[in-house]
Amino acid sequence: MASVNIYKVSQKILGNCIQKQLWRSYATAGTVSSFKAKDVEVIKSNSLAPKPDVGKLKFGHHFTDHMLEIEWTEGSGWKQPKICPVHNFEIHPGAKCFHYATELFEGMKAYRGDDDKIRVFRPMENMKRMLSTAERSCLPLFDGRELVELIKQLIFIDAAWVPRATREQPSSLYIRPTMIGTEPTLGVNRATQALLYVLIGPVGPYYPTGMAPVKLLADPKFVRAWPGGSGNFKMGCNYAPTLAIQSVAEKHGCQQVLWLFGDDHQLTEVGAMNLFTFWINEQGDKELVTAPLNGLVLPGITRKSLLELGKKWGEFKVTERDYTMNEVVKALNENRLLEMFGAGTACVVSPIEGILYKDEMLQIPTMNNPVITNRCMKELLDIQYGRTPSDWVEYLD
Repeated sequence: MASVNIYKVSQKILGNCIQKQLWRSYATAGTVSSFKAKDVEVIKSNSLAPKPDVGKLKFGHHFTDHMLEIEWTEGSGWKQPKICPVHNFEIHPGAKCFHYATELFEGMKAYRGDDDKIRVFRPMENMKRMLSTAERSCLPLFDGRELVELIKQLIFIDAAWVPRATREQPSSLYIRPTMIGTEPTLGVNRATQALLYVLIGPVGPYYPTGMAPVKLLADPKFVRAWPGGSGNFKMGCNYAPTLAIQSVAEKHGCQQVLWLFGDDHQLTEVGAMNLFTFWINEQGDKELVTAPLNGLVLPGITRKSLLELGKKWGEFKVTERDYTMNEVVKALNENRLLEMFGAGTACVVSPIEGILYKDEMLQIPTMNNPVITNRCMKELLDIQYGRTPSDWVEYLD
């Protein structure tokens, strides 16, 4: 019992440390040496690629004509931003990004609304997370607002690539800010050279089947993150080790992995998404619950948005806390479990219909009456496409 208490205390302390680190990044972002959007050099492509058919868009397969890149060195700081044609990099094979995963990335989207205006969804939230990850990766900080303004310029130049969506065929422009350590020296230490770049490209639904429900493999011997680790940062080293487990899930007829943690099998994330459970709790209240930001889950922008929407609706409890598979099984057996879904930038909302746990496929009744799942999807898309006015979006000038 004492070890469990110590673990809980350590989680609380870790969460406080993470929060302090985040706010240190936020505060520093406006004061550190940074590139400026007004200084950007624009080199336009002489050969524009044909635009793909919106109905045949695959997620992450298409890129626009231009990209943004900014070099950094410890001695000289940030160089002039450059928007230029998409091109291959020439990087020394000893660059730290190849050997020690000194890199990070973000995932954002821009939407062409029903009014033909282009909106970027909550970009400063991505900047806060990106700065936090940069700090943890020992990569250089910058002014997040300046990067957002540069991204807007990049989108403006390639505005013809922002797809026109329909309610039946949702589509958007995916934005991938990335930073890599490029110093060509071996040795486990911080990089003194880095490259920040941004790729953009049109995307359709993350899952080709759209909002079809998924089954999950929940096997406690596979762990995605742990206290004091890097699970709450958006860096590539968190994703590569999950790919083999994804293959295990597929062999069991599941589309994703439900990542558990600890002897009590806490629910953390589903695939690369945050996880939400809507149920009637043991006190008889309807509740939307998700894992807390204690270092084990990514602080998702979609996650934050859904929590804020749920609180705004005021129709049920909205809770961030640890909860376990025993609680899920008990709620399922007592007919209190109503819906479960994943949430993230790529898929927005992904309903869950089954969990393979301890060799038993638990039937999750999400699709019997997916009121909250559908409402979360609709409310977010209505904001993103401009059907509902919101200060969560920023317009292109």
